[in-house]
Amino acid sequence: MSTPASPSSSNSPAPTALPMVVASQDLPARVRIHEVGARDGLQNEKATVPTEVKAEFVHRLAAAGLTTIEATSFVHPKWVPQLADAEALFPLLQDIEPRPHLPVLVPNERGLDRALALGARRVAVFASATESFAKANLNRTVDEALAMFEPVVTRAKEGRAHVRGYLSMCFGDPWEGAVPVHQVVRVAKALMDMGCDELSLGDTIGVATPGHVQTLLAELNEEGVPTNAIGVHFHDTYGQALSNTLAALQHGVTTVDASAGGLGGCPYAKSATGNLATEDLVWMLQGLGIETGVDLGRLTATSAWMAEQLGRPSPSRTVRALVKTAQPLQEQ
Repeated sequence: MSTPASPSSSNSPAPTALPMVVASQDLPARVRIHEVGARDGLQNEKATVPTEVKAEFVHRLAAAGLTTIEATSFVHPKWVPQLADAEALFPLLQDIEPRPHLPVLVPNERGLDRALALGARRVAVFASATESFAKANLNRTVDEALAMFEPVVTRAKEGRAHVRGYLSMCFGDPWEGAVPVHQVVRVAKALMDMGCDELSLGDTIGVATPGHVQTLLAELNEEGVPTNAIGVHFHDTYGQALSNTLAALQHGVTTVDASAGGLGGCPYAKSATGNLATEDLVWMLQGLGIETGVDLGRLTATSAWMAEQLGRPSPSRTVRALVKTAQPLQEQ
């Protein structure tokens, strides 16, 4: 699949000199964005998104400068019908140049086998910090789920694959309420101890606040989980995703999950609204003088295009603002 042509002027964002860069010495110089729009963003869509559209979405995201794009999930189609085309989609992504990392979610050994057979070199497992969500999402207890993941991680590492451990419900659970920090740390440590290279802390229902974020990060450090192995994954249910991200950056985190156009939710947690929008994140990071390698104009145009495919406006405030802008912002 060839690199997409520039979108038409009707939905292209206007060129902009904003935001003005005001750097901070206390923040990382560069952040790696772990783009989840093609997997986490689309998995809860009720209408089936054609495989070719998903492939084009990933190609456009790569052309916008994203270097880590979570492609799909090798889960049983019964549980996530939207991603039933994983075997058809993954081969359509092999011609992207320069080649981004294309991690995929694998819930069990069968999913790992399917992913490795197609040449996947980065995989992720998905655990829960709470019993209620583990039951809803995996039909297992927390410890039973960890036992299921252990051979997956071991085999993936034996095959020299990079393994990410997702940990959901790190800050609150729709059934259990507030989640004690020590409970999250226990499961996070278990994932790292079994061999995960990276840990993504999920605020699945969007209830985290900055102090809570920094406290959890500090406790993880005290228990031996280094900051450079931690990513953060915030949902924007209460409008706190960017403030929570800033709190994580102040702690030294340099990997942030985000979803192009703010797509996403969670099929097993009805109060979970969209992920942090990649464009909103890039706008903030640009203003802070933090490098991402992402072209905000191309990314915004990509999300506007995807919104057209889905038949509804993008939830991202930055997408809406830039696409609506008729004149360059510096001239207004």
